Amino acid sequence: MKRINLLHLPLIAGSLLLMTGASRAQTFPQAEAEIEAIMAKYQAIGSAIAVVKDDDVIYNHSFGLKHVETGETLENGDVFRIASISKSFVTTGIMQLVEAGKLSLDDDVSDLIGFHVRNPNFPDSVITLRLILSHRSSISDKNGYFTLDALNPDKNPDWTKAYNAYAPNAGYQYCNLNFNLAGAILEKYSGERFDRYIYEHILKPLGVYGGYNVDELDSSRFATLYAYDSESKSFKASPEAYRSRSEELKNYKKGYSTPIFSPTGGMKMSAEDLAKVMIMHMRYGTANGVPIISAASSRAMQTVRTAESGYGMSLRTIDDLIPGKAMTGHEGVAYGLYSAMYFQPEEQFGIVVITNGCNTEFSHGDVINDFLLELYQSLYKNFLQ
Repeated sequence: MKRINLLHLPLIAGSLLLMTGASRAQTFPQAEAEIEAIMAKYQAIGSAIAVVKDDDVIYNHSFGLKHVETGETLENGDVFRIASISKSFVTTGIMQLVEAGKLSLDDDVSDLIGFHVRNPNFPDSVITLRLILSHRSSISDKNGYFTLDALNPDKNPDWTKAYNAYAPNAGYQYCNLNFNLAGAILEKYSGERFDRYIYEHILKPLGVYGGYNVDELDSSRFATLYAYDSESKSFKASPEAYRSRSEELKNYKKGYSTPIFSPTGGMKMSAEDLAKVMIMHMRYGTANGVPIISAASSRAMQTVRTAESGYGMSLRTIDDLIPGKAMTGHEGVAYGLYSAMYFQPEEQFGIVVITNGCNTEFSHGDVINDFLLELYQSLYKNFLQ
């Protein structure tokens, strides 16, 4: 990975930071000056922002660089690997299958996936689909999560290590393996390959561009992600974020190989299109007259099931993002990227922020970092208050 020294970054990007990803008849100099100052404070490479009110994206703007090496500016419509916000697409698909009568949230995951899924310390406690979607399954990532072999007793003699010491539904632990497992179940019971199901039943009806399979997307739209190295005080490009899965697809087994697409974190999408998906969640399953899931399913996703984390089923509710507002959504962290998609369902507004790299801390807990927190509060003040 190529390192980019922080001392040189302002020289590369300084004159470009003011450039927008799309021309607009109306400008917002005070708001954009604040955004630029926050980016400079956290040495952000690029940021894509979308602000939503009711059914509309009222502000969409891109700042900084798409590729440091070439000096190419970030444009509206450029695509990022959005990391764990991807989990919400998995649950949305699962809820569609539940509504179609193909699944129940109370189904035993062992029966669904076709191998024994039981915490060895609590062999009589059923792990249901609802529990894996809410991170209450007692499954952990200690064996990794890039293959279902991590917890399959038929494939892995160390499968017991993939579980925590507490019983299913007795505790919460954020776990990526839960959602790669859920993605495989979605694939098995829909009869469609995971990436194509999400496209056909969620993205296409909403009219948004994106997907889990990099080989079916326009790579020229990918924003390079940069991980910050605190020791060298430099950024490193992360090409692995967009690695082709063409070789793995040659021996693909539907209903088991699904983790190669990373249902838990592999969606690629622009900030504006993610905002359109957010509108669907904010308006309880329907966006611009297009129904994706029922209001009951949408509310079930948003219902908090673990008070200390605010987590429901792939959406969480937090109260420290914007003072006095309970915000629902999800965040993502991967390969140097930080993303957030949070909305206020009663007041019908929401904000999407994605950066392809910055130097930040998590001073207010492990969900939202300092950079995202400052941007959200600035955007709320300038566009929604």
